[in-house]
Amino acid sequence: MPFLNRDQILAADDLSREVVAVPEWGGEVVVVGCMAAERDRYEMMWANWSQKDVAVSDIRGWLVCRCLRDEDGKRMFSDKDTRALGAKSAKVVDRLWDVARRLSGLSDEDVEELEKNSDDAPADDLPLT
Repeated sequence: MPFLNRDQILAADDLSREVVAVPEWGGEVVVVGCMAAERDRYEMMWANWSQKDVAVSDIRGWLVCRCLRDEDGKRMFSDKDTRALGAKSAKVVDRLWDVARRLSGLSDEDVEELEKNSDDAPADDLPLT
């Protein structure tokens, strides 16, 4: 294999993609694995429950919000949509979260370790509406 240079590495399209059927929403979506910096932030969220802007219920919605893309590869949701997406069906969001974390390289063991380190997570204040 040839040695890569900086420009080749930065130009490489290395994010994994998968089309996921969401019959509950009447169609399909594209899930793309998150970038390294997004995964780092996601892991920091798990570790820092004391942050005022992080709610336990946002953990799946946050990752799914960043990994759902439209047909052109653009994010479908902004950061402000995290809570709204978290208010959707747990069954659907969990299915998409499973795909997003797999494509992002988060194994079951990684998630278990993050959960173990966050046993003292505060109660969530998300209204059930």
